[in-house]
Amino acid sequence: MSGWRVLTALAGAALIGSPPAVPPSAAPVFVPCPYVAQPRPVPPQPSPPARDPARPVLGGPGLATAGLTVPAGVPTPPAVSATAWLVADLDTGEVLGACGPHEQHRPASVQKLLLAETMLPRLDPTQVVEVTPDDLNIDPGSSAVGVLPGGRYTVETLWLGLLLESGNDTANVLARLGGGDAGLAGGIAAMNAEAHRLGADDTHAVSSSGLDRPGQFTSAYDLALIARADFARDDFRRYDTALRAQIPPQPPKDPRGFQIQNENQLLTRYPGALGGKTGFTDQARHTYVGAAQRNGRRLVVTLLGAEAFPVRGWQQGAALLDWGFGLPADGSVGHLVTPDEVDRLRNPPTPRPASKAPVFQRAMGGGPGTGALGLAMAVAAVPLLVIAALCPRLIRRAARRRGLPLR
Repeated sequence: MSGWRVLTALAGAALIGSPPAVPPSAAPVFVPCPYVAQPRPVPPQPSPPARDPARPVLGGPGLATAGLTVPAGVPTPPAVSATAWLVADLDTGEVLGACGPHEQHRPASVQKLLLAETMLPRLDPTQVVEVTPDDLNIDPGSSAVGVLPGGRYTVETLWLGLLLESGNDTANVLARLGGGDAGLAGGIAAMNAEAHRLGADDTHAVSSSGLDRPGQFTSAYDLALIARADFARDDFRRYDTALRAQIPPQPPKDPRGFQIQNENQLLTRYPGALGGKTGFTDQARHTYVGAAQRNGRRLVVTLLGAEAFPVRGWQQGAALLDWGFGLPADGSVGHLVTPDEVDRLRNPPTPRPASKAPVFQRAMGGGPGTGALGLAMAVAAVPLLVIAALCPRLIRRAARRRGLPLR
C-alpha cells in the first residue's frame, strides 16, 4: 500500500479540515496546512529568531507563507503531523507544494545532510582517522555508532556510520577532521558557510550532528536545497543507500567488529526510493528527508516538527511523495535556488554608466541626426575627411620635389 493510502486510512476522523488549494497570487493568502490532530499535547518548539523583513524570500513569492502553498487546481495534499514540509523536483528544482517552507525549526539528525554536503568534497575516503575522547562528547542516550577512543577507522567507514546509524560520534569526528586546525568548531563554521553558499539562509548549525542547541534552526526549504546538493554526488548516494555496513574490529577492546543497519525504511518499503535521512530530538520532534524516483521524475520531501502519529515520519514523507508524483510536471509554487543564482542576488552587477556617442556615430544613427538627413550628412562628410587627411601628405611631397624646406 502506498504511503498516501496508509496515512489516509490511519488518520481517518483525525483530520482537521481540508483547505482548498491556494489561489495563484504574488504572495499566497494564508491557508492552514492539512494537519493530523494528536491524541496528546505536542511539546512546544523553541521560538526562532525574528526574521528580517528586508530579507528576500528565496525561491519566489509563492513561498512567502507560514501556511499551505500549492498550485491552483491540484488535489489537496495529505494531512500530516509535521508543522512544516516541502516537496520539490530534484532535477528541475521546482517546488510542487509546501507548508511553512521558510519557517525555522530544530533540525535533529537531518542536519547531518549539511555535514555531508560540506565535508564530502574535503575528505579523502581512504584516510584513516584516530578517534579522540572529545569526539565522544555527545548527549547521553543520543544515537551513536559506537566507535572507540583510540580506534582507527577510514573516513568511508565514518560516513557509513553517519548516514546509516545516524552516529553523533562519527559526526564529531568528521566535522573535526574537516575543520582543519580549528577542529570541531572549524567544521561547524564550514557547515554554516556552505549553507550560506547554497542559499540556505534559514539554517544555522551549532552542533555537527543536529543535537538540540540554542540558536540552531533550519527550514523545510533549506533542507531541500541541501538534499538536492547531496543527491547530486555519487559518493553520497552510495553511502546513503547502503543497507548495512561492517564496522572493523579494534583489538583488544573490540576484537570482532560489528554490523550496522540503515535506519531509513523508505529504502526497503517504498518503490523507487533513492535515500534520505531520519531525525529525532526532544525539541525538534521527528524530522525527515526522503527522495524517490517514478516515471523519470525524481522528487524530494522534507518534514520538520512531526509526531509519530498516525504513522512514522518516513511514512508521512511517503504520503507526500505519492501526492507529488500525482501532480502535473509543470505545476510549481516556487523553485530551489542555485548557488549561482544566490550569488547574483547578493552581488548584483554594477550598472555601467552610459557613454556619450561621438558626433559621427550619432550622424550614422546613434542619436540626434538619425534618419535620412543624418545619413546624408554622414555620406557628405566622408570625402571631406579623406581630403583633409591627404592634404598634408600632398603638400610635403610637392615641397620635396621643388627642394623647399619642410616645416
